[in-house]
Amino acid sequence: MGYPGDGQLPGRQPAVEPTTEDAPGFGGPAVLARRGLTLALTVWGLGLLAHPTAFTLLDSVDLAIHESGHLVFGPFGEFIGFAGGTIMQLLMPAAFVAYFWRRGERHSASVAAWWVAQNLGNVATYVADARAQELPLVGGGEHDWNYLLGSTGLLAHDVGIARGIRLVALALIVSAGVLGFRSAAARNDMG
Repeated sequence: MGYPGDGQLPGRQPAVEPTTEDAPGFGGPAVLARRGLTLALTVWGLGLLAHPTAFTLLDSVDLAIHESGHLVFGPFGEFIGFAGGTIMQLLMPAAFVAYFWRRGERHSASVAAWWVAQNLGNVATYVADARAQELPLVGGGEHDWNYLLGSTGLLAHDVGIARGIRLVALALIVSAGVLGFRSAAARNDMG
């Protein structure tokens, strides 16, 4: 017999019997995979925050997004052009958070939130380097955060500002992990 809302006529069996293996509270393969991914991302994210100069393949993607931000925001003035790299670097993964959240796909949103946090960690590293300028820059040029903090009179506080950004990244990694574990078994996230 069909189940309410499944579109089946009474007396006809659905093509696939629903199971409880992926229902909340159970550890079916999809739930375990999502929780495994959440754990891996949380551990990796914490490791990246603990070792801010570590370089990963994802950093290359983030760098391309960052650099495109200068092109996108450059027409809005020099200050916004310099900030545009960081704005785009955070805006892109945040757009994925919003997209998945609106669709009710909380676990997917938690993965995108992790990406925002990972980018915040990179931004913190860049901000902390504003005075020292020891990080290699793509194509040479001026250090974004040296310019931004210098223009606002905050250059002497680069390391403190970076610590604050890193704390926000830490809070977001932990929050994304909690959301990921809690939503791993949600029915609307099973596709």
